[in-house]
Amino acid sequence: MSAQFFGLVSLPLARARGPAQAILDQIDLVEETLAHSKGLRLVRSGAELEAVAKDGMLGAFLGIEGAHGLEGSFENLERFARRGVRYLGLLHFTSNEAGFPAYGRGRRDDEGLTPWGRELVLRCGDLGVLVDLAHINKPGFMEACALSRMPPICSHTGVLGAFEHWRNIDDEQLRAIADRGGVIGVIFCPRYLGADGLEPVVKHIRHIVDVVGEDAPALGSDWDGFIFPTTQLKDPRGLPLLTEALMKAKIPARTIGKILGDNVRRVLKSLR
Repeated sequence: MSAQFFGLVSLPLARARGPAQAILDQIDLVEETLAHSKGLRLVRSGAELEAVAKDGMLGAFLGIEGAHGLEGSFENLERFARRGVRYLGLLHFTSNEAGFPAYGRGRRDDEGLTPWGRELVLRCGDLGVLVDLAHINKPGFMEACALSRMPPICSHTGVLGAFEHWRNIDDEQLRAIADRGGVIGVIFCPRYLGADGLEPVVKHIRHIVDVVGEDAPALGSDWDGFIFPTTQLKDPRGLPLLTEALMKAKIPARTIGKILGDNVRRVLKSLR
């Protein structure tokens, strides 16, 4: 393991304080923690990750789950980017200024990004912030893929071709991300995978490989403390078990290397 993505969350359903301030408070906590860490360092690009690895340390990338955290302000996007945020999830469980969720409050299945949301995707490209398409409805997903100036990502999801669930994305969405050089992170939550165990995780990964090739799948654990993860993958210590399961499934070693990190490293090279 060489890096971990830390998702900054301001719950859209319970706003005891402003969501932008909640994000800033979390960044402060991360920075405070890293200041006392001998093994983890904040990184902002693929080049910084390589430098950290040479020092024998792990990289910490920051991202935001849900554009409601911007409070409708492009200035906040710039502010967060300066603080090290390198990916932005456009939606979470409620609609916001950018668009509509795949499920939750304000759901609208036939409407794509708002004009503000389209501008947001473009500005993310200008600032070197990856667009994350987890949780967004399909019209918005497809529109953001077409607009994104950098490889889009879907940080944590299952796939409909492996298990039918509202949270999962279909083959057309897989192709939209893969065609732009992006990656799809397979979530470790049995609820969205269809069952517990390593086999469902492998099944979702294999479906991505079968549909769009070996350059698209990645790990999208979602170790957020809220969902119940696959029993063997409760934390990073279980990742060797997943590697073994991929080998038993006769997935080639080169492909396994891409799944475990090389695909994400390729995307991170687009960051500055």
